[in-house]
Amino acid sequence: MQPQILVNFGYGGRTMILADKIIEERKKNGWTQEDLAQKLGVSRQSVSKWESAGAIPDLKKIIQLADLFEVSTDYLLKDEIEKENTDISCDTDCELHCVTMEEANAYMDEKKKAAPMLANATTLCILSLVPLFLVSTLNDGLAIGIACTALIVTVALAVFIFVKTGIKLSPLQYLEQEPFETEYGVTGLVKEKNQSYQEHYSFSLACGVVLCILSVIPLIIAGCMEASDYICTLCLAVLFILVSVGVNILIRVSTIKSSYDTLLQEGDFTKKEKLVKKKTETFTGVYWCLVTAVYLGWSLWTKQWDVTYMIWPVAAVLYAAMYGIVKMIRKVD
Repeated sequence: MQPQILVNFGYGGRTMILADKIIEERKKNGWTQEDLAQKLGVSRQSVSKWESAGAIPDLKKIIQLADLFEVSTDYLLKDEIEKENTDISCDTDCELHCVTMEEANAYMDEKKKAAPMLANATTLCILSLVPLFLVSTLNDGLAIGIACTALIVTVALAVFIFVKTGIKLSPLQYLEQEPFETEYGVTGLVKEKNQSYQEHYSFSLACGVVLCILSVIPLIIAGCMEASDYICTLCLAVLFILVSVGVNILIRVSTIKSSYDTLLQEGDFTKKEKLVKKKTETFTGVYWCLVTAVYLGWSLWTKQWDVTYMIWPVAAVLYAAMYGIVKMIRKVD
């Protein structure tokens, strides 16, 4: 009788004993007693006894439970209702937003709809250069003018898609920027969707990467055969087309996968990573503004738009390296 009295008193007195916390955290993760038992290497009966307060797990199992639930051992052992926040700190007293099942489903649906839009807009940006390449060897002012116009129109259309899609996603962007908690059942649902999507994601990711790698083959063959400038230009156009298809695939599947990672707060969307991203937002904005200014200035000065575009892949590689350095510095701080 004594264990049951403790459970009832715990809820009435606004405290939670270990048994209550094991039940709450297990359900929050969408696990059955058998699932938890398998993860801990114990029997289901042991978990049942812990949750009914008929037995107490040993110290080793408490540490394992804390790791599985991503909480501190103090939280499990102390009789208090509020979970300790071990990942983040607030400058003021604040409560984490609790994401409901409706919000989670709405976010996943919007990201799924946005995936092809973002992928197609990126593809348009890449393909916008192809007409300019094809006419660059013709020395025809009219053709080059038309190609430049097509480039500007295509990029403008891509930007329109980016902006429109961004506006639709903006009400739910806080999920990617701020720490949060999830309502009971949300984590289990998202984990199930994530697992079922994993095979398609892995296959598509491999296909996209392979296409990007294979895209250089026509250009290499043309170079080895000492082909004419026009043939080399055609091969360069083929390279961009293959890259655009590969990138399209990568963005489609990565956008959907990121929605699951966001709700699970995994990968680049953990609470710590969100704090680091907040600190690096200024660097990102300043960096790309400077790159754009250099690109426009160089292009307008030299009038060699077919050459100056190379600043973008170089800037992207440098950004990845510099962003990694900034992240390391911020984490150390």
